Amino acid sequence: MTTMARRIAHHVSRRPSVPLTAQDELDLGRIQSDPVYRRALAKVSAEGDGVLGDVRESVLLHAVVQAGFAYVEQMVQQSGYEELALEYGENGAADRKRVARRRSPGWVDSP
Repeated sequence: MTTMARRIAHHVSRRPSVPLTAQDELDLGRIQSDPVYRRALAKVSAEGDGVLGDVRESVLLHAVVQAGFAYVEQMVQQSGYEELALEYGENGAADRKRVARRRSPGWVDSP
């Protein structure tokens, strides 16, 4: 049974050249040949299962780029959450103290 090489699912607006180092070539070869790496790429790339099986090198590179974009987006979101946590930590302590001062002590309602 022959499998057809799959193509990128979406319209391609441009095809820039990407310089690859010797290490990049080794990493790409590992992704192409090792099913464990291929499944991991399928999980993090928008191409999903489209990178499993026989695919063109351009599809594989596109999936790696998508995975990189997804990672960058994840880091941006994490940074935003960290900023919110710091802001809450600084402002939240003062807010909690202010609310605590407005509360009546527990013994006020006791008979």
